[in-house]
Amino acid sequence: MASAKDIPGVIAPPPLIYLGFLAAGAGLGWLIGEPSLGLPDQIRRIGAVALIAAGLMLDGAAAFTFRRAGTAVEPWKPSTAIVAAGPYRFSRNPIYLGFGLAYTGFALGIDSPMALAFLFPCLIVVDRFVIAREERYLASKFGDAYAAYARSVRRWL
Repeated sequence: MASAKDIPGVIAPPPLIYLGFLAAGAGLGWLIGEPSLGLPDQIRRIGAVALIAAGLMLDGAAAFTFRRAGTAVEPWKPSTAIVAAGPYRFSRNPIYLGFGLAYTGFALGIDSPMALAFLFPCLIVVDRFVIAREERYLASKFGDAYAAYARSVRRWL
């Protein structure tokens, strides 16, 4: 079992944060009787499936890259390596990008402008209370090696 100092201390599992905001946005939208996004059903459905599939593929590629490097994907477990291969060459947070794409797809699929609007506060929470904590942890654990990686790869895109 990891010590409390060898984990980033994120506020909640990131998938639950995204799911919570999606549910809150959709629920509020339903309560207030929000209007439709105004897209034809077929275009909306195709867009939703494409976004969800792209998000899941990005998440899968990122998780596979972590597993291949021998480090944990879950932020409540210790990191054992800095991963700079695969999608991590382009973004320090491809899993959270994938979650964002899938979230957008689900909001589009359920035709909820409110759920879509809730993505922005969700990303702020993830950025401030998940990513910032993970980055402090990685900087503390890996020092100059993580600093060099952070300078060479953007946080989001």
